[in-house]
Amino acid sequence: MEFYMEENGFATNFSYGELHISGDENYGFRPYQLLVSSVAVCSGGVLRKVLEKMRISYEDIKVAVNVQRNEKEANRIEKIDMHFIIRGKNLQEGKIAKALEVTRKNCAMVQSVKDSIQITESFELTQ
Repeated sequence: MEFYMEENGFATNFSYGELHISGDENYGFRPYQLLVSSVAVCSGGVLRKVLEKMRISYEDIKVAVNVQRNEKEANRIEKIDMHFIIRGKNLQEGKIAKALEVTRKNCAMVQSVKDSIQITESFELTQ
């Protein structure tokens, strides 16, 4: 990856398009948004694969995220709470809990930040 400076931030090109990054969200994604998005979407994608391998049918997965930052220390991210809302019929809490354990161990982004950012997961099942 290569990033080039713009007037209000940086940008890079990927095969699907250009990504703009800025401390001012009027000009691009803020760095903390990208970090949190990476953790949440990686977890959601791994959960999807785990559920499929476990042959657990579901209709939808949403991830609600709450972020705690420390203003006294460069506004660093200290905690990411992810709440998975999984919609489907006949879902069993025990199997979903097991799937989330496997997800945590196999999400590259969670594993990359787990020693510096507290990550928590919870879930609810809906029909």
